[in-house]
Amino acid sequence: MSQEFRLGAFAIHWLQGGVFEVDGGSMFGVVPRVLWEKKCAGTPDNHVRLANSPMLVETPQGNVLIETGLGNKLTEKQKNIFRVRREWEILDDLAAHGLSREAISHVILTHGDFDHAGGTTMKNDTGGLELTFPSAMHYIQRQEWEDVLTPNRRSASAYWPENFEGLAEGKNLRLIDGEEEIIPGLRLVRTGGHTRGHQAVWLESGGEVALHLGDLLPMPACSNPLWITAYDNFPLDSVAAKELFLGEALDKDAWLLFYHDPAVLACRLDPDGAVREPFCAG
Repeated sequence: MSQEFRLGAFAIHWLQGGVFEVDGGSMFGVVPRVLWEKKCAGTPDNHVRLANSPMLVETPQGNVLIETGLGNKLTEKQKNIFRVRREWEILDDLAAHGLSREAISHVILTHGDFDHAGGTTMKNDTGGLELTFPSAMHYIQRQEWEDVLTPNRRSASAYWPENFEGLAEGKNLRLIDGEEEIIPGLRLVRTGGHTRGHQAVWLESGGEVALHLGDLLPMPACSNPLWITAYDNFPLDSVAAKELFLGEALDKDAWLLFYHDPAVLACRLDPDGAVREPFCAG
């Protein structure tokens, strides 16, 4: 459980959604290790350790969760494949804040990959599957949802049907067409790039601004618009989106919020992409 980050009337906490390791080449694409390891520590066998840290945003209009972590449904084989180093502990973290899973009113998924959406459903005590946050409205871009339902050959390995079971449009699922403010001060906008329907989250309260760019900016080490992951389905769209959104963030002196960085949870960036005012994990 992280310390509290204040953004006007919003209080943000990063929760423990699991920790895993991925190949450094997949994380940084064509960027050589001799360059990326200056900004991001690698393991001896060329892997990068990534947090999966859903953001609890306490607002006057309700409790919002951005991303849901790895979930508790991974098999032992999957844990070995993805080199899981810490388990999903969101419910314990919520309890430490005095919140039940029923207290979450809004769940935002930047996209449908298993490491972001795995905690949308959970195994219960009897081994059955249920929505983790049964009282929440879930938000995803319409294009992303279309691809979740009918994934292409590339995305099928990351979009797992069991992570979305029980979601139904008009009941507990709201599909976003491009851009929408879902509560005052919290706005979703499609970016594309990493996936066709990938979306970003803008937060504004009390004159303060923050931006969560999902997997377009998984950690500060990726601040160069050309440093994109090998997982990006539309790489040139990713570069263009990063240039656009990071330029807007710089103009607004916005905080950047990170899901995958184990140490830096939020920061501002200077015009050269260097970290300033880091807010770090305790």
